[in-house]
Amino acid sequence: MRGRGRSDRATLADVARLAGVSPTTASKVLNGRSDVGAKTRELVLGVMAEIGYKPTAARHEQPRERTLVTVLDIVESRYAGTVLQGILMAATSAQAELLLRLPPGEPISMSRPAAGAWIGEQQATGVVGLIALAVAVPDSVLGAAEDLSLPVVTIDPIDTTESRLVSIGSTNWAGGRSATEHVIKFGHRRIGWIGGPVGSAPSIERFHGYQAALDSAGLAPDRALIRHEAFSVEAGRRHARDLLTSGERPTAIVAGNDEIAVGVLAAAKELGISVPGELSVTGFDDTPQTEWTTPRLTSVRQPLEGMGRMAVETILGMADGVQPASRHLQLATTLSVRDSTGPAPTP
Repeated sequence: MRGRGRSDRATLADVARLAGVSPTTASKVLNGRSDVGAKTRELVLGVMAEIGYKPTAARHEQPRERTLVTVLDIVESRYAGTVLQGILMAATSAQAELLLRLPPGEPISMSRPAAGAWIGEQQATGVVGLIALAVAVPDSVLGAAEDLSLPVVTIDPIDTTESRLVSIGSTNWAGGRSATEHVIKFGHRRIGWIGGPVGSAPSIERFHGYQAALDSAGLAPDRALIRHEAFSVEAGRRHARDLLTSGERPTAIVAGNDEIAVGVLAAAKELGISVPGELSVTGFDDTPQTEWTTPRLTSVRQPLEGMGRMAVETILGMADGVQPASRHLQLATTLSVRDSTGPAPTP
């Protein structure tokens, strides 16, 4: 093969490049994973032999059974459950154990030595990577993980500016824009927004997409129609009641996630406002509950299971010394149109 030659310093990245596969696939072959096709396995092994690739002793001696820790604090949400499904499926395929943890409290989150001890305890039990699901990773924990070479991957990170983190998310801005454009095309002009916390990067990205769609349509955002609080049904219900009982209520509400949208639907029902006849509602995430609401909820689909699978594949690759091509990985969103959106009511 052109460009190949024996080298005592060949890396796994060299193997992947010459074989025309991803570093993750090369890592799977190296670790004897079963989820690689026979032809691909043969090709990668052939390249390893041809260029004289030899794994480090540490990697060679690494046990096949490895453990991953997922840290989260929203187990009861459909969003978390769907992401966890993807994490579990990928971990099972990779023959890796999966442990769930609540975010570490004080003094771990405040003290670097305590965080180092916590990370060390994880590694002592065979943990090779940490996945943070929609939670902030304290600087103490992130620093300790870096010191002890424990990979950390975050899904839907609260803060996307942390350069030491590898993050996995979706095209939040594009999703917020597509949901807003959808109701604009139905003739809506008074369009409300109810989003999550102002400190949540995914929520703010979705909100900026909402603003971009309004701006593109020549509509000035009305601050009286904009709310930020929490990704919860109760927050959605409370803010929707406020908006829908105001003097000039919106004819459409774009919600920052499905939980908020369910709260909006509940408030509309309590107030006797028909959906979509008098009010159109969109959600975000496209969790299974969108099919259970009445009416069924139009929602921006995040590939939640895919995000979970990618987190596992990425962190196992990092544990093998393979760095991802990008520090911030995004999967595409799409709009799932159902029954909760329709033409704007005539004046």
